[in-house]
Amino acid sequence: MFSATSTSRRFLLSSLSSSSRVVAAALKRNAGRSFSSKGDDDNWIPDVSLDTDLVHGGVCPDEKTGGILTPIHLSTTFVQESVDKYLERGYSYSRTNNPTVTMLEQKVAKIENGFGAICVGTGMSATASCINAFMKAGDHCVITDCSYGGTNRICREQFMPFGMEFSFVDFSNPQNVADAIKPNTKLIFSESPTNPTLNIADLEAISDIAKSNNLLHVCDSTFATPYIMRPLDHGVDLTIQSLTKYYDGHNMGVGGALISANEELYERTKLVQNMHGNIMSPFTAYMMLQTMKTMGLRVTRQSESAMQIATFLESHLNVEKAVYPGLDSHPQKALADKQHRNGLHGGMAYFDVVGGDTAAIKLMDNIKRPWTLCENLGATESIITACAVMTHANMIREDRLKVGITDGFIRISVGIEDPNDLIRSLDEALNQL
Repeated sequence: MFSATSTSRRFLLSSLSSSSRVVAAALKRNAGRSFSSKGDDDNWIPDVSLDTDLVHGGVCPDEKTGGILTPIHLSTTFVQESVDKYLERGYSYSRTNNPTVTMLEQKVAKIENGFGAICVGTGMSATASCINAFMKAGDHCVITDCSYGGTNRICREQFMPFGMEFSFVDFSNPQNVADAIKPNTKLIFSESPTNPTLNIADLEAISDIAKSNNLLHVCDSTFATPYIMRPLDHGVDLTIQSLTKYYDGHNMGVGGALISANEELYERTKLVQNMHGNIMSPFTAYMMLQTMKTMGLRVTRQSESAMQIATFLESHLNVEKAVYPGLDSHPQKALADKQHRNGLHGGMAYFDVVGGDTAAIKLMDNIKRPWTLCENLGATESIITACAVMTHANMIREDRLKVGITDGFIRISVGIEDPNDLIRSLDEALNQL
């Protein structure tokens, strides 16, 4: 495990750039403060809700102008008053830190209940940063056998040739995870709910396994969002988010985040971000600071609509199977109810149709708007995706079929349109099979 020994800590602190340490120190100072107030405690009521923090958290009116929004700092470099006062203002070069990106990183960290976060160019960049930060040649990772296709591919195509080992196992049973641990295991990599099969990982049980074996546990929680579940609340050490999805939620930008539970993990990830140079652009950070304000409204609407649509699909004669964590028929419904907050289970579902792959592909080719055939998920627009040729085409076909992603696998991402319109479109397409 990446342990908090004095030697490793001295190495980190000497390796981490000075400006990164400035940000880490600021996070440590503010760790116990009210997030929404951020230096303005007297003007805020205490203990505001997550919905309020999503709107106001970490953002204060501009000190000079009173502007209510965090400005975009489109500056590569930052003027220093003198050599002796280098980094006194906290910024030197935007590959390491940028004021707009720092604001988003601090806000994401708080929303996810972490110590700190790095925000990078894409969700895949967050995944790669995690593995690069905490594994090396000869190390082993126990990873879910069903995940976003890009995660599976980068493990097989990039990290395995570097000498790392990966065991792809079914995380729906924590015992499978425990049984896969080897003497050289360093990382446990879960995803909950899984993309696209919607399996749920028992994060507390898996985190207990990780801790008892002195291992790190990272969870990709993109499907759940922090509004439904925060992995760090369940003992996980690191959370991955594809900010492209529900944080952005408008099909406008791409980004990723890696959130750390403690200062040492954050310092390591910040060093890797600086070395890789994969920091998010200030403009994208500014946009996501705005779009994430409505996450609660969107996720609530999407979850309610997805439940309504999944219930319809389950009852349709031309649907063989409909899968959604909120349905009583989901094999892990009890765990989903325990782990997901407020009875919400997200906007993702999938279904199989009578007639197999040929019929499924016909439906995806011919379904009418407001459904849109494309990649991505979590947006305001409802999306239907052919995972076998889109999001998971890079998986080995045998592995893809093993976890249930058939050639005609239909994944849906429910948007914020009227659910009755979405159901009418699905009903028409299904009745034509």
